[in-house]
Amino acid sequence: MEFSQVRVYHPFIGPFDPCPPIVTKTYQTPPQLFIPFQPPNLPQFSPKEALFKGTLWPALFSPYESKWGKGQ
Repeated sequence: MEFSQVRVYHPFIGPFDPCPPIVTKTYQTPPQLFIPFQPPNLPQFSPKEALFKGTLWPALFSPYESKWGKGQ
């Protein structure tokens, strides 16, 4: 049940845009969009790992990646 949480789109670039075009944009989607109901027997993290990751189920885990890098 692996789905990519990253989506990509290409914005419209008008002929008279004053800014340089950004060709590709990406955004994150939350994992609960792909699970309409809780299926039986979902795998679970250990209690310690679940506290660290913020969820009991690996299917609902979405890591946060800072745009500015680590330590900032």
